[in-house]
Amino acid sequence: MSVAAAVSDQIQRAGGSFMFSREAKEFAASTGVDGFLGGYVRGRGGVLGDVDADVVCSAFGFLPLTTIRTGWESTAAVPAAKAAEGYLAACQDFGRRKLATFEAAPRLAELLEAVVRGADSSGAALFAGWRAMPLAADAPARVLHLAHALRELRGGVHLMAIRAHGVTPLEAVLIKGSPFNDGPGQAAWFGWQAPFPEITPEVRQRWEQAEALTDEMMAPAFAVLDTETATEFVTLVADCHDTIFAAR
Repeated sequence: MSVAAAVSDQIQRAGGSFMFSREAKEFAASTGVDGFLGGYVRGRGGVLGDVDADVVCSAFGFLPLTTIRTGWESTAAVPAAKAAEGYLAACQDFGRRKLATFEAAPRLAELLEAVVRGADSSGAALFAGWRAMPLAADAPARVLHLAHALRELRGGVHLMAIRAHGVTPLEAVLIKGSPFNDGPGQAAWFGWQAPFPEITPEVRQRWEQAEALTDEMMAPAFAVLDTETATEFVTLVADCHDTIFAAR
């Protein structure tokens, strides 16, 4: 199994874990808009700048424009750069809280930074934006920031891969779901409107091909790791994931 495939699920969960944290909820409340959506869209998309919601939607990829526009425009009073800074602080503070006892944080931060710094950002605007944000001095905060950035890289690459195989974002959501929802439940939560299209065996096969292509397209980012450090990286990512989710 490739490094990209081995860490895919752990990076997806660990890198996005702060989004539902009390730190993220405090940030969302600071926007003056109740609920999850505004803080999530403005915070995560803030690295793109003060652009139209359609630009944000093109980068997020898997949410409908109506959802993105609602979240983005409801928090328009908060400048995008300030929102990105606030969301980054939430990410970092979550890392400090959840990884305070993770002794391997300095080493994982070192390896994550090597991967993130060397990766090609083509087609992954959110990744490029989060990579450009300043890293914290402490390792637990750096680990969460870099895991989040790597998660954005895979998300951007996967969006390109599904489109290359003729799979729509909605179809991808219906097949993959999330750690918290099955496919239809996640699609509805994102704001896609039922009735949903049927996922035929042929569509599922194309999605599986897109998953494999995603791993192939991610592989160059991990080429900075030799065989020994790649094995170490996979182990540390798994340990980090387990530490974050050990007590929720």
